[in-house]
Amino acid sequence: MTGDLTEFADFAGHLADESGAFIRPLFRQPIDIISKSDESPVTEADRGAERVMRAIINDRYPDHGIVGEEYGPEKADAEWVWHLDPIDGTKSFITGSAQFATLIALTRHGKPVIGIINQPVNNERWVGIDGQRSTFNGAPISTRRCAALEDASLYTWGAECLLGENANQMQALVRAAHLARFSADGYAYGLLALGFVDIVSDEGMKPHDYLALAPVVKGAGGVITDWDGRDIEFGIGERTLAAGDPALHAAALKILQG
Repeated sequence: MTGDLTEFADFAGHLADESGAFIRPLFRQPIDIISKSDESPVTEADRGAERVMRAIINDRYPDHGIVGEEYGPEKADAEWVWHLDPIDGTKSFITGSAQFATLIALTRHGKPVIGIINQPVNNERWVGIDGQRSTFNGAPISTRRCAALEDASLYTWGAECLLGENANQMQALVRAAHLARFSADGYAYGLLALGFVDIVSDEGMKPHDYLALAPVVKGAGGVITDWDGRDIEFGIGERTLAAGDPALHAAALKILQG
């Protein structure tokens, strides 16, 4: 198993390299923006990067499944499944902000064992492997200790989280934190793993949004669960809470559970 994960992590890095090579030339360039059925935006950068990764996976591991944001599932019931979000933070991308990332996860029987958060413009890469220390551009990383909500910095994917069906819980958590920032999507979880952010809480997440985050956060010493306190896996993570300090996670979870 360990040997397999090392091989798969190296391969995931190759996927990040190739998708990044597709995305970079399109950043801050005129590009068509298409509205999907849920009114979220998508561009050729999203779709093209996912096509690149799918082709590479199918060539190297034809028995593996693939579930991507843009093109749906292939062999989703396989033992090993790759989950792809080519540009997590498309709204940032189309407005010229580098607070977006490519998220790549590998699950085994639905549990995330490898996660990559790749920022191709800034050449920043977080790698999480189950049972190993997470790295940032190859160097080991750790979350920081911060047990008190009143001292904590918090991110969430967007101010929209304060207006939806979980508005009361999210507003209470934002009020309790020392500092709240918005619109970093999966990139914020990388900042948490680096020790610059203390809490990230999101709602309305899909598997391609959350599966890659868990190995990175956990491997850096943080805690990541859904709002019911369950470990992240396929189908569990629509409402996600990550914290660098276990005591802080417990305090934040209490607020989110009302």
